[in-house]
Amino acid sequence: MICKTGVKSLCLGAKWLVMGAVGLGISSGVMAENAFPSKPITLVVPFSAGGPTDVVSRALGQAMSKDLGQSVIVENRLGAGGTVAAAYVARAQPDGYTILIHHNGMATAPALYKRLSYDPLKDFAYIGQVADVPMTLLGRKDLPPTTAADLVKYVTQNKDKVSLANAGLGAVSQLCGLLFEEAVHVKMNSIPYQGTGPALTALLGGQVDLLCDQTTSTLSHINANRLKVYGVTTPKRIKALPNTPTLQEGGLKGFEMKVWHGLYAPKGTPPAVTARLTKALQKALQDPMVSKRLDELGAEIVPVDKQTPEGLKTWLKAESDKWQPLLKTMKVEAD
Repeated sequence: MICKTGVKSLCLGAKWLVMGAVGLGISSGVMAENAFPSKPITLVVPFSAGGPTDVVSRALGQAMSKDLGQSVIVENRLGAGGTVAAAYVARAQPDGYTILIHHNGMATAPALYKRLSYDPLKDFAYIGQVADVPMTLLGRKDLPPTTAADLVKYVTQNKDKVSLANAGLGAVSQLCGLLFEEAVHVKMNSIPYQGTGPALTALLGGQVDLLCDQTTSTLSHINANRLKVYGVTTPKRIKALPNTPTLQEGGLKGFEMKVWHGLYAPKGTPPAVTARLTKALQKALQDPMVSKRLDELGAEIVPVDKQTPEGLKTWLKAESDKWQPLLKTMKVEAD
């Protein structure tokens, strides 16, 4: 410590304060964690307000703010299948005040976009996983098949006459649709929309035949009997739709897909800060309000061991290894 003339006593005082903290075993990391957060945190959502990820984000942010003692402000940054938001957070100041929530798109983006400005596995600090959301395979109300087995026969017989909507490149609805096409060995007429809302509207209006999307979007329409539901994409039936069979029960063996969400901070964020955010995430996922809201949407909170940086890192790597080779083989990419 360098002291200027006239302020030597102040410098000595500061020096002894620092030495005292070290003597008491107070590390700089602990001091940083205790000081964080001192202002509101921005939670960046890559998709539109009111959409599935946005709904999960707002419930989570509200609960996290209770533990953090600061507001968690949701900011929607749309574009390019979530890559605009991810790139924004990757370039943000690594201080924990700008964080990202993202789904499966973090694993698939490198295979979909040739000129990605960030590396999902290298340019982020991990906070933890949040929740898994089952998906449902739906048909327009007047589509002839009534079961998944009937649907497979119908699609096989009609081939490219069947239209399959999705919410755009890289959307989980597109990924689910690709899996369905692969499972039935039929290439359908794929129709992309600008988001889940327009895709669902087209299905409800009978303008397209099929859509595979998450329960956070589809559950209310299923319960209102506005659409035909052919099955859920999980290995077991879900609590929100106990009478709906799985697609595996319908004959699509091994068909399994879920939407998963994770929280990220920019690379270089101090470990003490990410640890504080992980703690707030875990506390929020114990909040009855969050549990109730996610339950209403058919979402399931992940186990505690996944609500950690290591849990998210391991899962992202596994999902990247699963999806990227498949997408490259099927030659699915942005223009």
